[in-house]
Amino acid sequence: MIGLIINPIAGMGGRVALKGTDGVVKEAVKRGARPIAQDLVRLFLEELSHYEEAVEVRFLTGPGPLGEDVLREFGFEFEVLRHREIGYLEIEGVRIPNTSGEDTKELAKEMVGNVDLLVFAGGDGTARDIIEAVDEKIPILGIPTGVKMYSGVFAYSPEDAARVLVEFLRGNARLEEREVRDIDEDAYRHDDVRARTYGKALVPVVETLVQGSKERIPVDEEGELDAIAEAIAEEILENDGIYFLGSGSTVKRIKDRLGIDGTLLGVDVVEIRDGNVKLLVKDATEKDLLRFADRGPRVIVTVIGGLGFIFGRGNQQFSAEVLRKIPKENITVVATPSKLESGPLRIYTGDREVDEKLRGYIRVRVSPWLERMVRVV
Repeated sequence: MIGLIINPIAGMGGRVALKGTDGVVKEAVKRGARPIAQDLVRLFLEELSHYEEAVEVRFLTGPGPLGEDVLREFGFEFEVLRHREIGYLEIEGVRIPNTSGEDTKELAKEMVGNVDLLVFAGGDGTARDIIEAVDEKIPILGIPTGVKMYSGVFAYSPEDAARVLVEFLRGNARLEEREVRDIDEDAYRHDDVRARTYGKALVPVVETLVQGSKERIPVDEEGELDAIAEAIAEEILENDGIYFLGSGSTVKRIKDRLGIDGTLLGVDVVEIRDGNVKLLVKDATEKDLLRFADRGPRVIVTVIGGLGFIFGRGNQQFSAEVLRKIPKENITVVATPSKLESGPLRIYTGDREVDEKLRGYIRVRVSPWLERMVRVV
């Protein structure tokens, strides 16, 4: 028996530059956000259905948008824990499930002792709710549908979550204690990162399928990053055009050297003309990037330490629709060598065609004068 809990609003804030969804669902919808969690769970269930082991799986899930609705579209057996009736909110003409973290906690508590593994769809906030309810009484596994997902309890993708579940059923996944980490989303929206560990969870781990926790930049690499940022800023000033400058402290150094008031945790659109810098859009949304995507923009991003992602964690503004319009050769990745030690780089947009276009090898700037070819999976 496998538990399945969906946080139906998880990830809505990503493409609209809200860095999360906690407490800002109405604002997200006003900016054009739509629910995405159920679509990503469909990818999980579709992948799972391809394996012989799928016939062994029975799900215990929540009512309506918390799991029941999606499972009805597939051939799996399932039971529903109807802890309450789920209503809906109408926001700007969009129907949004009226749910909260209390639903997640209640369902998780009822699953303790009744499931062999609890699979949930959400982000770090949902992971916090889960461990508050179950502690380490049952193993858990996250389908990544949130914005940040810094905790070490998530598979790299919904499809990878299905593969981990299959290996768990085969007895090939080892159980490990993994940290659940989260940040203050309100502070995060104001470029203030306040991260902390909220607890640990038992997680079925298969190498290459389950991510680690986000890591901090080693102190001894700070000077090296400053030198890289200085070199790249000089090169940008010598090449006119539109630039999409991604999130993270590494790229923020470049923004600072360009003399713009760019965001630490968002994407900024910059125009260079005759050595002059103009900040066109600060903290851009997906729609903002699409406005400039046909003007041949160059993209500069970094690697999320410990996770290996260049697209798909914390920068969902770079959606499949945006990246489809940008040639791979227009993308520059900046990272110190330590960020490349944990394996290949990763991308996940939910669009297989776009992901495939960007896979293979990509140039990564590792020093002011040196690039390294790194595999992207």
